[in-house]
Amino acid sequence: MKIIILGAGQVGGTLAEHLASEANDITVVDTDTERLRNLSDRLDIRTVAGRGSFPTVLRQAGADDADMLVAVTNSDEVNMIACQVAYTLFSTPTKIARVREAAYLTRSGLFDNEAIPVDVLISPEQVVTNYIKRLIEYPGALQVLDFAEGKAQLVGVRAYYGGPLVGHELRQLRQHMPNVDTRVAAIYRRGRAIIPQGDTVIEADDEVFFIAAKAHIRAVMSELRRMEDSYKRIVIAGGGNIGERLAEAIESRYQVKIIEMNPARCRYLSESLESTIVLQGSASDRDLLVEENINEADIFLSLTNDDEANIMSSLLAKRLGARKVMTLINNPAYVDLVQGGEIDIAISPQLATIGTLLTHVRRGDIVSVHSLRRGAAEAIEAIAHGDAKSSKVVGRSVENIALPPGTTIGAIIRDEEVLIAHDDTRIESGDHVILFLVDKKYIRDVERLFQVGLAFF
Repeated sequence: MKIIILGAGQVGGTLAEHLASEANDITVVDTDTERLRNLSDRLDIRTVAGRGSFPTVLRQAGADDADMLVAVTNSDEVNMIACQVAYTLFSTPTKIARVREAAYLTRSGLFDNEAIPVDVLISPEQVVTNYIKRLIEYPGALQVLDFAEGKAQLVGVRAYYGGPLVGHELRQLRQHMPNVDTRVAAIYRRGRAIIPQGDTVIEADDEVFFIAAKAHIRAVMSELRRMEDSYKRIVIAGGGNIGERLAEAIESRYQVKIIEMNPARCRYLSESLESTIVLQGSASDRDLLVEENINEADIFLSLTNDDEANIMSSLLAKRLGARKVMTLINNPAYVDLVQGGEIDIAISPQLATIGTLLTHVRRGDIVSVHSLRRGAAEAIEAIAHGDAKSSKVVGRSVENIALPPGTTIGAIIRDEEVLIAHDDTRIESGDHVILFLVDKKYIRDVERLFQVGLAFF
């Protein structure tokens, strides 16, 4: 696939890295020549220096025969104009734009071919807000991912000493919970992936990813770790777009406080939010945190644009007694450094956004893609089409499907029913199949499994 990526920042660079390793023809456009040089030194891609909305620059990048334009520059306006130019002058089939400003997103009818021709809108702030909201709903989870509009969920948890299943074989899970069907998709032990078998013994500190129907998630979590009490008191550092959206989404169910430096922003937040308490000050101010009883907070969320400020305020909040801290980290190099120590969960906006972008780039009928383990693994929801003659999966039981190494089928959603995949589970046309890939290099093989042969047509 020939793809033009506008913007060589964190999202554009990470996306180029993902796609270049999968035999795509990638061209990255940016005004920053230093960024382009760093990318071209590391990856097998073309780079073009220039403003992505200019027709001459797009033509130079190969827009005449490009399959897709992904506009992820820091400017909403440049991204939107680039899609307009690609549609009008080059008839580019698929146009994806990152648009951050809520004022654009709330106008219905703005993004269609008669107005601004954007096929897929990506709002990183909304993606990250939804991601954090799911973590708040499941205390103790490291990652919570929705499939089939939330009917099934993939959850990552750290197994604790004292968990009922710790020290036992996986096959005993069914004995512990005879009425709950679940499947462990992968286990990470000391950073190394283990493909789970029935005789695999779960150890304390293992990162366990399991899939189940939404109604059964809490029951499975309780087998792997002591269940934490539901969260009540939440403190958010940073009243920017993400902080505001998150407070708006959760304030009806939790006691929420926002700490924001900017006085004008504080006034705006206090007027626009219903029950959230808005405090003007620095989240790194020890006296302010003590005064606001940070030791009674269930979660401290640091969501400013400054990684270092987020890390330091989170460490301070934890030291002062906050039960759990979650930190927004824009620099991917920091994520592995800080997660799992004093900071419970590091949230990478890039990795959350990349999954949404990859959904629209994958071949075959891929509904959703989620990046796991800081990009090392992926969970995919694909739709099976065709019949036993034209498809490599339809009409076959799970044990007879030639899955690539390190790939497991976790669940199948058929109409409204969630079927946890077992060896004898047979896949039918129209099923939503959820797969877990420990090694991303086999992504093309998985896509080919779900592409229908010509005989079907």
